[in-house]
Amino acid sequence: MDWELLATLETGRVRRAGRFVVVELDGPHRVLSTSARTGGEALDVRLLVNHQSCEGAGHEARAHLMLDEGPERYHDRVCAEIGAAAASTAVMGTAANMHYVAVARERDVDVEAAAVVTAGVHSNATCAGDPARWRESAEGVVRAAAVAGTINTMLVVSRPLTAPALARAVMTMTEAKSAALSRLAIPSGASADLATGTGTDQYCVAAPIDASGAAAPLTSTSPHMKLGEIIGVAVRRATLEALRWQNGLEASYTRGVCHALGRFGVTETALMTAVAPHLDATALELLRRNQRAVLMEPLVTAAAYAMASVIDRVRYGTLPASVAADALVQQAATLAISLAAAPSRWSEFRALLHHAARVDGAAADAGRGDAATIDPLPLVAAALALGWREKWPAP
Repeated sequence: MDWELLATLETGRVRRAGRFVVVELDGPHRVLSTSARTGGEALDVRLLVNHQSCEGAGHEARAHLMLDEGPERYHDRVCAEIGAAAASTAVMGTAANMHYVAVARERDVDVEAAAVVTAGVHSNATCAGDPARWRESAEGVVRAAAVAGTINTMLVVSRPLTAPALARAVMTMTEAKSAALSRLAIPSGASADLATGTGTDQYCVAAPIDASGAAAPLTSTSPHMKLGEIIGVAVRRATLEALRWQNGLEASYTRGVCHALGRFGVTETALMTAVAPHLDATALELLRRNQRAVLMEPLVTAAAYAMASVIDRVRYGTLPASVAADALVQQAATLAISLAAAPSRWSEFRALLHHAARVDGAAADAGRGDAATIDPLPLVAAALALGWREKWPAP
């Protein structure tokens, strides 16, 4: 295969060819991975492989191939495709495009942490503890729904680590991945929570073995240690970069109202449908023609994120559900005055929206004390319409 060199690490190289990205390790390494055949802790793995195993949607033939062959035989197939020894190779698979791989390297004095990440979160993002889509039993694994999106991480540390430190590196790496998703406010596809990862995430972590014993292995990869810090920075940075290319999730593009509140049912389609009864035909058409600019206006989005935070705090028990309706109306008033560019009218807008919430039922369920039934859509629609009418009143 025609391999392209992406990076030269202190203890190996990162290469790419077609659907494959590999890390070739120089000499013996202690490796911890999710690989089907060589996973767990291994001392004889020399090649870390990430590959695009299928397309994200409609690739049923490939999915059936992987299911029919089983994970170990599929592992052997992948290794054969690239001429690698199956027994000394760790394999990960994903629907992500290998051209979007991100490599991030961080250093502290004499130790380097290098993260090689592909990432996609469309439809498969999840929060730990969400309702699951699969069940494994004596009869095998039953899949309840098709999903797409995986975050695969290869982490290479340039100094030897003890076995406990290697295991702790997995925790630090995972927390860094979740921190990247938190920065982008990625919603879970299975609940109203923010995502902590996807249901198919995989990893390989490697550190060299010093057979001579000349250098004592490092004993901690905790975030309290500088090594843990650079692992966290490298993984977080590479995850953000991979998501930017694979899913277009650049941070400033997540400032929209529907990104902030989409996990609570506030989609663009639903919002524009809910806004329509509040506006006359002329105002509604003007809003639709400027929809993207309006829904991504920074101060409007800031208020939408504040509403999402209120809902979360009620759901998690930080705030009593009895105050939810009033708290949401306050943030909705901020949304409306931000769109209207009329900050001095906050009290007036709050009163109007408080009345609308009672008459139209917006946020009414929140006032009944059931956090699970909070529906912000009617209130957001009323606030958006109010701000738009007041920004562009009829001549």
